[in-house]
Amino acid sequence: MNSTAATRRSRLTEYVETAAPAEREKTEARRPDENTPFLSNKNSITRSAAAELAHARRELATRVGEFRRAAVLVPVDEHDVPLTGDYGGVRWIYAFSDETALARYALARGEGDREWAYQRWLGARLLDAAVPAVGVPCGVALDVGGRGALFPPVAGIVPDRVAVDVSAERGDAK
Repeated sequence: MNSTAATRRSRLTEYVETAAPAEREKTEARRPDENTPFLSNKNSITRSAAAELAHARRELATRVGEFRRAAVLVPVDEHDVPLTGDYGGVRWIYAFSDETALARYALARGEGDREWAYQRWLGARLLDAAVPAVGVPCGVALDVGGRGALFPPVAGIVPDRVAVDVSAERGDAK
């Protein structure tokens, strides 16, 4: 592998690793937020479905924001075309948070003995430029084969013009 710049580890993996449910409950009990309803005799659930959905949306926005600002490694072939894979009707551009994650992937493929060419890209460049250029539904798979994350081709992650959940006629979410 080669690199012309210093490797910077993406903090995205910190967000991907979620706490165990028991730990989340302890944290929520110590620091309730404005979305946590008070317990009542009728309902012993600490968070409503709407509050859970709002929390999940905030977490996703945080993860996407961190990824957009992170410099990631994108393996390329001899023509500088990014390494991709197709799964579930979506083409996934493979990206890695650091050389160690890329090396783990190479070893898992049985290709750890060859040199892997890669380019360093900002996550925003992948989502805003590379994904639309593919021409088919496309997302980004970070640290594929490890504890990574998927950034699917949906509104709020990729441009609306290539998001699979946005109607092309009106620009509305499907």
